Amino acid sequence: MQTAEDIKLLNEKIQHASGFVERLRTELGKVIIGQLYMVDRLLIGLLSNGHVLLEGVPGLAKTLTIKSLADAVNARFSRIQFTPDLLPADVVGTMIYNQQRNEFLIRKGPIFANFILADEINRAPAKVQSALLEAMQERQVTIGEETHKLEQPFLVLATQNPIEQEGTYNLPEAQVDRFMLKVVVTYPDRAEEQRIIRQQVQGEMNQPIQQVVSVQEIIQGKDLVRQVYMDEKVEQYIIDIVFATRFPEQYRLERLKPLISYGGSPRASINLALAAKAHAFMNKRGFVIPDDVKAICKDVMRHRIGLTYEAEAENINSEKIIDDILKTINVP
Repeated sequence: MQTAEDIKLLNEKIQHASGFVERLRTELGKVIIGQLYMVDRLLIGLLSNGHVLLEGVPGLAKTLTIKSLADAVNARFSRIQFTPDLLPADVVGTMIYNQQRNEFLIRKGPIFANFILADEINRAPAKVQSALLEAMQERQVTIGEETHKLEQPFLVLATQNPIEQEGTYNLPEAQVDRFMLKVVVTYPDRAEEQRIIRQQVQGEMNQPIQQVVSVQEIIQGKDLVRQVYMDEKVEQYIIDIVFATRFPEQYRLERLKPLISYGGSPRASINLALAAKAHAFMNKRGFVIPDDVKAICKDVMRHRIGLTYEAEAENINSEKIIDDILKTINVP
């Protein structure tokens, strides 16, 4: 049980240790205009040891943001372009026979990096998608009879194109659930788009991203995120939100019952708690408040709620359901 003095000391420690967040935002702001929401969600995934699924139309700087983040941390970056003819060995690696040495050698695939960009993940068949699962969940890869641990930090950032559905393979629910966050990337506003045009025309995009954070600082930040204090009332608030997706009738939300085919799994509760702690850390706080949970709720829950045909017929999406739940659940 943490005392008020413990929380005060932790708060001071986090205020000092979380300084690298602002340095990262500033450095990425050199080449990324707008999209602060996406940048913050990538940092939450990084600090919470969770993977991020980005959904948005082409041209919204998803790839540029991820590559710039890797440069700012000076971490190893791999980009895997998912296509229908991709094989699992193209992702994790394979065994190659060496005639001179008369033995099989392991050639590691692009998964052996710190930041993995899985571009258009829904274009690859299920066999390739499942090859990514072990790496995402277990932080290890098995090639032949040998298992290799992946270096920390390890973050999979997958992009998904909501248009051009021809020749795509929907991600199975079991795999979607392994992404901590699903972030919907939106268009920039008029002022931001004008700045983007000027930046591109004047060639300002070519300035290199400098390393402003060390990998050690990121690892230390991840350890501190786990230590952020969460009161039992906030834990109960998280459980109420998740349980309302499973048993809406118990929370005066009977109208949602015919719209939800399945609710959030226990992984939803775990990730909502971790993401709320990371959100508090990024706001230089050593304790979680309900607003942290609300801020991150849609990103954690939107891909974990199954919709019925009735919901789709009424043009109701998971975000509308989350809004209704947040309005109804009592805030501690």
